[in-house]
Order: sequence, then C-alpha cells, then structure tokens
Amino acid sequence: MVPGYLLVQYLRRKNYLETGRGLCFPLVKACVFGNEPKAPDEVLLAPRTETAESTPSWQVLKLVFCASGLQVSYLTWGILQERVMTGSYGATATSPGEHFTDSQFLVLMNRVLALVVAGLYCVLRKQPRHGAPMYRYSFASLSNVLSSWCQYEALKFVSFPTQVLAKASKVIPVMMMGKLVSRRSYEHWEYLTAGLISIGVSMFLLSSGPEPRSSPATTLSGLVLLAGYIAFDSFTSNWQDALFAYKMSSVQMMFGVNLFSCLFTVGSLLEQGALLEGARFMGRHSEFALHALLLSICSAFGQLFIFYTIGQFGAAVFTIIMTLRQAIAILLSCLLYGHTVTVVGGLGVAVVFTALLLRVYARGRKQRGKKAVPTEPPVQKV
Repeated sequence: MVPGYLLVQYLRRKNYLETGRGLCFPLVKACVFGNEPKAPDEVLLAPRTETAESTPSWQVLKLVFCASGLQVSYLTWGILQERVMTGSYGATATSPGEHFTDSQFLVLMNRVLALVVAGLYCVLRKQPRHGAPMYRYSFASLSNVLSSWCQYEALKFVSFPTQVLAKASKVIPVMMMGKLVSRRSYEHWEYLTAGLISIGVSMFLLSSGPEPRSSPATTLSGLVLLAGYIAFDSFTSNWQDALFAYKMSSVQMMFGVNLFSCLFTVGSLLEQGALLEGARFMGRHSEFALHALLLSICSAFGQLFIFYTIGQFGAAVFTIIMTLRQAIAILLSCLLYGHTVTVVGGLGVAVVFTALLLRVYARGRKQRGKKAVPTEPPVQKV
C-alpha cells in the first residue's frame, strides 16, 4: 500500500487530471481521481415504488423471506466456519487426519465468490454512476481482510460461543472510542445497555465449563485476536460510511471492497507460497473443498440478504433478526460441537441479548418520537 500511496500523491501533485493523456488516462482517472457526480436530476437508483402487491400479507411474506435467508446463510456459515477451523480432514482408524490452518486461503475464497456475485448483480441491475476513486476502497479492504483473518484465527484459541458474544459486545468499544475520540454524548439507556452487555459477557467468560479435548480453550491469544477483529471491523464500517458520500449503491461498495481484498489476499498468499499449498489441501480433501465452497456461498448471498432486508424494512428489523441469529448460533454450536455452558453462563448470554434487544427498542422509540414532534408550518413570505 505504501508504493500505491506515494503514486497517488505524485499524480495529484503533478495535476495529472488536467495534463494526463494516452491509453492509461481513463484507468488512472478512475483509480486515483474518480468521476465527478452528474447533475442532481440524474436517476441514481431505481426508486422503490409501492405496488398493488404491497399488502400486509405480502410484507409478511417478504419479512419471512428475508429472515429465513439471513438465518440460513449465516447459521450455516457459522457452523461451517467452526468445522473448518477446528475439525480434521482425512481421519482414518490409523491416522488422526490433518487440520486446515491457513485462514487467508478461506478469506480469498470468500472474497472471490462475493466479487463475482456483486459483479453479476451490477451488470444485471442498473446502478448509480460510480464516482469514488477506486484506491479509497483499499483501506476498507485491508481492514476487512485483517478482521476476517482475526475472526478465523480466533477459533483456534476460543470457542465459537465466546466469539459470538465478543461480536455482540462490540458496542462497548465503539462507545468508548466515540467518547474519547469524537467527544460524542450518549443517553442514559445507552450506558445502561452497555453495562448490561459487559455484565453478561463477564458472567459467560468467568463461568465457562470445561471444554472437551477437541475444543480449544479460551486463551489470551484468542482474546487478542478477538480484539483485533473488533477494531478492524469497526474501522471498516466507519470507512465505508464515509465512502457512501459518493452516492454509490451497497452492491458497488461490495464489489470495490472485495476487488481489493482479492488483490491483497492473493499477493500475501503468493509471497508466503501458501496459495498452492491451500489448493493442494483442497485437492487432497474433497470434503474441505465442499465446506469452503458452501462457506463462500453463504457469505456472498448473506451480504445480498443484508442489503435487501435493510432496504425493505430498515436497520432496526435487520438488527433484531441478526441478534436472534447470534443466539441461535450459540445454541447450535453447543449442541453440535459439545461446548459446555453453565447455568450462570446461560444467564450471561440471556443478559447480553436482552440488552441488545432493549437497545433496538429504545432507538426505535427515539426515532418515532422525533417523527412525532409537530413542526410549525413554514411562514409564507409575501
């Protein structure tokens, strides 16, 4: 990234946008400078129109479709993720088999399929005119790759329920950073729910039952990796929020981020000589190839379900669906992989998800209150 940064600064200093010519000019312009947005009257996205099908029963069917798609995609993704990173392949009566250890190869497979899905969607559906410089996607891509790597690697040291709870408690460091860095102020209910989340996570971690031999114990390395995942993932979402100022669609964002993620991951794997080794492992174990393919499919289509659900029903409904998904994921992981959860740990899990649902409810009431505040009619000037 350092040579790329220096090249961008050089082209800006030389005013290449005004003086550049030749075959490379369109490519350099798109990557470094982007395109100026057109007039406001240009149709950026096809507006969502209310049709005769928008009846209550049709809305319920769409909600069931979105919820089912999100649950199936991400529950399957979570189960396969734990299976790939903690299980062995090729085990026989005389051989314990071998474990897959290269998380970057899995990240590459996920990103390649997501790139293909986003590219096909952009081709088949009309998208707004792209205006962001392509290089700006690289920052979110790098942090996205690192967060995914930390997420996969953490499963070597912590149990899957611990990882899910760490994701659920991400609101705590976000609030801390907002208070220290951005000087943001938060309401009392936000502090209350953050405190409840802290209490619930502490109850779960301090009361974890004994893990079976095949399951990795919670260690300092795993907690450090989870902290890295939360930090990189928070940066990714904030950087993507800034990129949306260019009036792009979510699928265009998905394509740009995954494009650079593929480049970064391929470069890293080639430099380490691990790309061919991952392909050989896939050739030796067809079961792993199937798991990796299903993992990538669930990740790619899960992203599309996220965009569709938020577009149809808003962020609050999406948050409720994903909160329920996290609770079900913990239950399935305990049933399928034998994780032990004590009564106190179960109460801690319940406290965490109750606090998350309270946050969604309080935020929804706050937004409805703002809409309900009557505004005085504008004064007509004569």
